[in-house]
Amino acid sequence: MAKTAKIKPLKILIAASEVVPFAKTGGLADVTGALPKALRALGHDVRVVMPKYKKIDDAKFSVVDTGKSVNVNIALVDHAGAIKETVIPGTDVPVYMIDNTEFFYRDEIYRTSTGEYWDNAERFLFFSKAVLEMLKELDWQPDVINCNDWHTGLIPVFLKTTYAADPFYAPIATAYSIHNIAYQGFFPKEIMSHAGLPWEIFNMHQLEFYGGVNYMKGGIVFSDVVNTVSRRYKEEIETPEFGYNLDGVLRERRESLFGILNGIDYDLWNPATDNCLPVNYDIDTVEKKVEVKKKLLETLGLKYYENVPVVGLVSRFDDQKGLDNISKIMEEMMRLNMQFVVLGTGEERYHEMFRYWAGVFPEKLSASIKFDNTLAHMIYAGSDMFLMPSYFEPCGLGQLIALKYGTVPVVRETGGLADTVKCYNFKEKKGNGFSYAGYYATDLFNTIRVAVDTFKNQQVWKKIQNNGMKEDFSWEHSAERYVDLYNNALQKKAK
Repeated sequence: MAKTAKIKPLKILIAASEVVPFAKTGGLADVTGALPKALRALGHDVRVVMPKYKKIDDAKFSVVDTGKSVNVNIALVDHAGAIKETVIPGTDVPVYMIDNTEFFYRDEIYRTSTGEYWDNAERFLFFSKAVLEMLKELDWQPDVINCNDWHTGLIPVFLKTTYAADPFYAPIATAYSIHNIAYQGFFPKEIMSHAGLPWEIFNMHQLEFYGGVNYMKGGIVFSDVVNTVSRRYKEEIETPEFGYNLDGVLRERRESLFGILNGIDYDLWNPATDNCLPVNYDIDTVEKKVEVKKKLLETLGLKYYENVPVVGLVSRFDDQKGLDNISKIMEEMMRLNMQFVVLGTGEERYHEMFRYWAGVFPEKLSASIKFDNTLAHMIYAGSDMFLMPSYFEPCGLGQLIALKYGTVPVVRETGGLADTVKCYNFKEKKGNGFSYAGYYATDLFNTIRVAVDTFKNQQVWKKIQNNGMKEDFSWEHSAERYVDLYNNALQKKAK
């Protein structure tokens, strides 16, 4: 994708099911909360639209009613949605929220502990149509809509079919962003009728997928351009191993498929200004980091040892994140000269695993089975190493935060981890972490062991820290590439 020298300001709508700080389950929300700010800083008219969930506090976020509403017909039943409005805190970026109590006033966003909400197909069908209807109500016509993941996959489909004849929508281009291809929105074929979509697009080349409808496939096939969140992940999802049965569809769109590495919001993640830390530091005062380490260990009930590294893990507990391999080496790892601090939730078997080993090695392992934002910041800053042994990782945010905080990442070479963490070369003194290629527990253990041994040589360790803290993964660079992507979409739309 060619770099654009000077670009006229664009009108950009970012459509997503979750946005920081209003609602979050994963990295999608981090992107949709940070990218708009970076685009606005480049001079573009960028706005965001998301559902108005039950948990969103109107008073806290100054959410107001615009007085406008939309009406969406699903299976011959009308569903109204009030258009609410606020801004991303600390900015003038408008955030529209589609308010419908039937679909969005739930305790969680997508699922409960017993499984997905039974009507997710209708919930995000409603949202996708409501987004398009909202534009007319607001009398605002964006140049491009950036759709994100399966929840907004039908927006490009509607624009190319049922809305195609309307002059208001005709000029609007679409970019479709894949944050995690493992979650696709697969539903029974009857949703075609519920959505009012023409049955002629229910075929293997367009919307049909193993007898049903795949919302993500719709976004890939009908959008003007497609991107994912790192260069390596773009290559991986074109293969059967990582494409989750959409690799063939992506290969067909190869000329319109791009990989743009996510950035990191340094307003939120910066050890020099982080108010979650007892002591702030930067690359020139990294020696203060040890004070955070001491406070972290004290908070978790662990003793501080001067020459013992702390390995941190902040993660969802499931196989994708490499927890299966961690489970195979827990005893061996705990016998290394290290301490292990863990924060997260996920599969119950991993909750039980960490609790068990914390009982066996109470001086070496702390397992916090919960969500705790302050503790997460403390682990990023107070650990010496940060562990990410993922089976696949579209981009990864943890390693970017760790690098900024002088916490050396130990990662598997996949997706965005491979693009951002370069294994330290002891001879050339280059690299910012430790990495391994194979997906075997022995590879993980051996890499941890090398990192723990390297920690003994503080001169080398400080060099690796310094290399990492010099990295710049700010959203400014990524936002410029997104602008190129949007202009590419407009050019394809104009053909």
